[in-house]
Amino acid sequence: MQILITNDDGVSAPGLRELFSALQHLGKPVIIAPEQDNSAVSHALTMSRPLKVNRMEENIYSINGTPTDCVTIGINKVLAEKPALVVSGINPGGNLGDDVSYSGTVSAAVEGTMLGVHSMAVSLAGDKPFHYEVAARVAAKLAAMILDRGLPRDTLLNVNVPNLARPDIKGMRFTRQGRRTYDNAIKETHDPWGKQHFWIGGGTPVWDNNDLQTDSSAIFEGFISITPIHLDLTNYEALDHLRREWDVQLPEEP
Repeated sequence: MQILITNDDGVSAPGLRELFSALQHLGKPVIIAPEQDNSAVSHALTMSRPLKVNRMEENIYSINGTPTDCVTIGINKVLAEKPALVVSGINPGGNLGDDVSYSGTVSAAVEGTMLGVHSMAVSLAGDKPFHYEVAARVAAKLAAMILDRGLPRDTLLNVNVPNLARPDIKGMRFTRQGRRTYDNAIKETHDPWGKQHFWIGGGTPVWDNNDLQTDSSAIFEGFISITPIHLDLTNYEALDHLRREWDVQLPEEP
């Protein structure tokens, strides 16, 4: 039973290797990860150039592309059979709220789900030093449950583990995706010739913590957050409203 492991931080990232070790007892884990860091690339596919698969050692491959590239090439071309599970991570830093839209870690799990494979993304929410071994044990436990019970159709798990020692984690919660935006995330800078440039990154996170059912609230309280994410992004409440309230007609001929 093969398990495809990937990430967005690159094939040499410590969280990836910790995950690889933790999943050995569940089957045959195979790393297929980006050659370099691809953080915040979202669900990008490389279509402007050919991609190369590099076999680094037994069951460890790198690809000079994105996390999504790694999953789609890994499943369709590298692995001899379709994997039973895709696990993406362990990301050093949380993927909470709106981060999900930008995250290469989560997007790799989205791609796995799109290709019909049960998938999970795992992240450590907090700052250095990272307790990768704790998150790896959590990932292994959840992976075993997924392999045993499966997941609902078109659904992946986005798992965030508070960056704490095991005795300090209070438990696990099933949560919904919250909101996390950033103030002052775009910095203005100038090059040596005085030309203006902008640098995206950093900023002060603004959390939606009024709802205790969100991923961010669980993390703040010391709980592991497990959020089921569905591929169908349709807002069905809005769809019903629009069908009832909006009279949509083609514009008249000029």
